[in-house]
Amino acid sequence: MRAIILAAGMGTRLQPITLNTPKSLIKIEEETLIERQIRFLRERGVEEIIVITGYLAEKFEFLKKKYQVTLIYNDKYNIYNNFYTMFLARHYLADTYVIDADNYFNDNFLLNHLENSTYFSAYKTHFKQEWVLHTDKNQVVTDITIEDGEGSILCGVSYWNTEDGQLLQQAIEKRFEKGNYGEIYWDNIVLEQLSKLKIIRQDIPANAVYEIDSLEDLQYLYKALKHKPN
Repeated sequence: MRAIILAAGMGTRLQPITLNTPKSLIKIEEETLIERQIRFLRERGVEEIIVITGYLAEKFEFLKKKYQVTLIYNDKYNIYNNFYTMFLARHYLADTYVIDADNYFNDNFLLNHLENSTYFSAYKTHFKQEWVLHTDKNQVVTDITIEDGEGSILCGVSYWNTEDGQLLQQAIEKRFEKGNYGEIYWDNIVLEQLSKLKIIRQDIPANAVYEIDSLEDLQYLYKALKHKPN
């Protein structure tokens, strides 16, 4: 088992903080977002970690020596959505976690023994344009829709077993060959291949993970941590 951490984004909604600091290197309680993720992955026995950088890529160089991670540079981080980022990492997709680097993990909900491909999902409310997971009675994902309101949403953490990872690698390569992929996300590829995949929705508490996409998100996290029981 290994992990791909997607850390190429510019974090424009977190300016001025991100003018000189990538958002995944923002410190929360003396630990950066991405180092907390790496620590939690290592606690689950995940040793091989690939970090896809882009914006301010030089800021991530210390991770190679400190954690022995592999860095891959996305030179088109300011042009495309994360489909291209995943294209660069496609050879690593089998038996792999895929994690958005701008997530704060409140607790270590990662699992070290997974047979099925898995979307970790939290039930959220009052959201706008989130990717909502729909499942059957066995928690197998049957559809993914983009909605407002409430429901079990993508949380930026997934796991892909060997079979599905190889299938998605091939699908990513075919989509890349077609071109015109500037506006799509890598989850669009999953949606296109959904009938060929068996993905389990793994429910986690609503406060297990916080996406840090804006200054408002960051302030909300600070407030939540202030009231977190010791």
